[in-house]
Parts: sequence; structure tokens; C-alpha cells
Amino acid sequence: MTELWVERTGARRYTGRSARGAEVLVGSEDVEGVFTPGELMKIALAACSGMASDAPLQRRLGADYSTTIRVSGPADREQERYPLLEERMELDLSGLSAEERARVLTVVERAIDQVCTVGRTLKSGTKVTFEVDDAGVS
Repeated sequence: MTELWVERTGARRYTGRSARGAEVLVGSEDVEGVFTPGELMKIALAACSGMASDAPLQRRLGADYSTTIRVSGPADREQERYPLLEERMELDLSGLSAEERARVLTVVERAIDQVCTVGRTLKSGTKVTFEVDDAGVS
């Protein structure tokens, strides 16, 4: 499992890091050049759906197919959660028959439902634990 962490870089600003050397800037909506945590969750969902459907789409549309997956959903600030996340995959299916289109949609939905870990986690809920370690104690 890849080690992940965030480091504080300023007021409500963090850099997310992975042991593989990846970095992402995280902060509040009023900070330019960063993603909010909620935006990262939405991006993770869209990317997971794309990755889950990549192999079946390559088989049906070719290795160089193009797609954009948009994800949205406003926060409910009273409950501090996202009650609805909506994804929309944009694909060029114009070269397919109606029957082939229907099959592609079925296969894509099935692949995402079966192997998109982020989507499956969000749909089912998950237990989250939290603790504070005293970094000054050795």
C-alpha cells in the first residue's frame, strides 16, 4: 500500500504527497492553484470511473478513444457533506449502431459498478478512524 500524507504549507493550505513522488496542492476555495478536498474526491471518482471502463472501451472503440468524465455536486453546508455526485462521461459513439451503443453503455456501467473502488466506497459508506499523535514525544 502506498504511503500518503499531507503537509501544512500555510493557513488552510496543504501539499498532499505519496511515497511514489506525486504531489497535489490542496486548500480552500479562495486560494488560487489548489484543489479543495471535495474537488479531489470528485476527481478521484471521475478518474476511477474512467480507469474502470478503460479496458472495455478500448476493446470497443480502439486504443486511442477519447473521453472526458465530468463530475459535479454541490456541498450541503448545513451537513458538511455532498448529498449527490453526478458523473457524465462524454464519448463519441457516432460510429456505432444503436445496438452497439446500448452494449457499450451496459459494459461501461457494469465495469464501473464492479471495479471502481472510489465509487463503490462512496456508495456503500466506509468507517473512518482518526487519532492525534504527539510528534514531540519520542
